[in-house]
Amino acid sequence: MQKVISRNKQARRNYHIEDTWEAGLVLMGSEVKSLRAGNCSLDEGYCAVRNGEIWLVDCNIPVYKFAHRTGHEPKRERKLLLHAREIRKISIKAVERGYTIIPLQIYFKGARVKVEIGIGRGKRQYDKRQDVAKRETDREIARALKQNR
Repeated sequence: MQKVISRNKQARRNYHIEDTWEAGLVLMGSEVKSLRAGNCSLDEGYCAVRNGEIWLVDCNIPVYKFAHRTGHEPKRERKLLLHAREIRKISIKAVERGYTIIPLQIYFKGARVKVEIGIGRGKRQYDKRQDVAKRETDREIARALKQNR
């Protein structure tokens, strides 16, 4: 069972997501407690490949207010746990021009915190307009079918 903590709503709007992976996350105790309280923001977050490891950058996990004053830094970089072959595949794709590794959602899977990351290419303005137009026509078709029943 998965309990979603936070979703990056802008990710699918601004990027064509081509592939997704589930990754573990290296966290401190106060970060886990803050996540259990439902506090997290992935909006500005992205992932970077450094020295054969993938890091979650600019993901905001606020300080847990009941933690010791030496808790954690809210925007620190956090290491993602993936298999070596997955890291190689992601890093090869990420060095191509125009591709970015984006965190899509963060959730609990059992007692563990997982991050769904995706690799995607940024959308142009006309792509976003086409998506909106398609969504509106689908909505109108659904309304028309519902009225004809």
